[in-house]
Amino acid sequence: MSDKLKLTKDSLSREKKDLTRFSRFLPTLQLRKQQLFNEIHRIRQGVKEREDMLSELQSDVARWTAVFAENIDLSELFVVKRAVVRTDNVAGIEIPVLESVDVEETAHDLMELPFWVDAGLRALKEVVSAKLHLSVLREQLRIISDELTTTVQRINLFEKVKIPQAKENIRRIRIFLGDQQTAGVVRGKMTKGKLVKKRKARKSLVRT
Repeated sequence: MSDKLKLTKDSLSREKKDLTRFSRFLPTLQLRKQQLFNEIHRIRQGVKEREDMLSELQSDVARWTAVFAENIDLSELFVVKRAVVRTDNVAGIEIPVLESVDVEETAHDLMELPFWVDAGLRALKEVVSAKLHLSVLREQLRIISDELTTTVQRINLFEKVKIPQAKENIRRIRIFLGDQQTAGVVRGKMTKGKLVKKRKARKSLVRT
């Protein structure tokens, strides 16, 4: 790309504008990178909390079924009717947020079921809700991590390619234009010297 560089004043002006734009945009990208890092840290904490909660809830359900040893499938006693997911804007990108989970019990006669089913059912509902929340958090993490990768690539592009290239182009153009100016001054002096010599020669001929 640098081989196609035009060594002109117009090109120098463009390179200066590009350098100014790149230098102004870089801090914005770096700030965005920090924001994304902070969000990833926050979401990872949320994932860890949900994973711990889920593990505890699953242990509770397992204890209920193990202690009472009843051949009852608790998952058949309820259905997830609706999961409300909205979008939220984080550092300029859209991420899903689980707002609520609507779980409805299926028709069953509590009088025909063991007394522990109620507590086990509540625990299993919480397991399902925790799994849905965890799934959405992991999707948030994926989206923001992808955006962070893109942002870091852009920062590297500006820091390691665009800005150094613009500076180098400006340096090359300035050297070329400086050499051209120097050469112009030298040519001017040489031309002036020749004119002076011609005038002196003419004066000498007139005197003779």
